[in-house]
Amino acid sequence: MKVFVTGAGGFIGGSIAAHLVHAGHTVSGLVRRPEQFAALEKLGIVPVQGDLADRETLTAQARAADATINAASSDHRGAVEALLDALEGSGKTLLHTSGSSIVGDASGGEATGRIYREDALPEPTADKAPRVAIDNLVLAAAARGVRSAVLCNTLIYGVGAVPGAASVQLPRLVSQAQKSGVMRHVGRGLNIWSNVHIDDVTELYRLALEKTPAGTFYFVESGEANFREMTTALADVMGLGAPQDWPLEAAIEEWGYEMASYGLGSNSRVRGERARVLLGWQPRRTSVTEWIRTEMPAVPVTRK
Repeated sequence: MKVFVTGAGGFIGGSIAAHLVHAGHTVSGLVRRPEQFAALEKLGIVPVQGDLADRETLTAQARAADATINAASSDHRGAVEALLDALEGSGKTLLHTSGSSIVGDASGGEATGRIYREDALPEPTADKAPRVAIDNLVLAAAARGVRSAVLCNTLIYGVGAVPGAASVQLPRLVSQAQKSGVMRHVGRGLNIWSNVHIDDVTELYRLALEKTPAGTFYFVESGEANFREMTTALADVMGLGAPQDWPLEAAIEEWGYEMASYGLGSNSRVRGERARVLLGWQPRRTSVTEWIRTEMPAVPVTRK
């Protein structure tokens, strides 16, 4: 297939695009920065300069491709509307990337026992309602003649295909520890997130591209861990002392409200059964802490 991927210069989008090239697809990728063109071309991706506000480019690329993957943003409604309008009535595939903070509880680092499944999603918090509305817009496009699906990723770890592109949560924990010499988690760090390795993510997108039924929502997960377990593993491999609790207010000053409250301070426990049943997805990695301890690239620490 000829596939158009937004966010091709990023961690998720670039890794998906490179995996699809390896699988034999022809891939063009939306990228904002021309300085990334050479890296994408080296991966076999045809770079297309533009951003999510460029409706004309999104429309032209989506119509020219056999399938489109939005991996640039979970929250840019205008881009999603442009892609859906371009694809209406075509029967072509649109895979939209969401994130499992949609079930996040902003617990301040405390644990919860709630686990969510694909057929029983909670009402979103006010902070996450706009993202859920976009997800629902994509799913409803099945009735508009689009083979649409939402892939809702959990905490992603691993090394991406595009040099310099990083995942969201673990790098922020590492960066703070590099600056301060102290590994920290929000609150007591007992909050739990489901997680998945980037290599398993890219394979799931490949399978969904080829086989997803229209209007399907998937959670993307293959394990879970609490943040204290992850920060302990990170501190060990970085040669730091035991991780420390950090009040939510201080975490917000470092990471911002959204990241501290949801990305690092909430519980997001989900189970993704549909990918396994409908697509035959078989994730190979199941432990983020094992990856941290045995495979994570070394990171320098400048102690104050």
